[in-house]
Amino acid sequence: MPQPDADTHRLLHTLAEAAALLAVRESWLRRKAGRREIPCTFLGRHLRFSSDDLASIARTGARPARSTRPPSSRTKSFRN
Repeated sequence: MPQPDADTHRLLHTLAEAAALLAVRESWLRRKAGRREIPCTFLGRHLRFSSDDLASIARTGARPARSTRPPSSRTKSFRN
């Protein structure tokens, strides 16, 4: 029986596999890779992603949480 995380340790992942692991659309990954905005590997015309590529993409997209909520642009008015 294969181990649950065996697919995450593959040498290279296909576009579909990478999109599923990152929980993003394939079109987003394809567009970013085509513009060379994210790390990837082209084998001829085939797009592939290493585990290091996926980790780098996830790190690049990480944003710190805000400590306070920004003020709302909408104000409430109360009528007496």
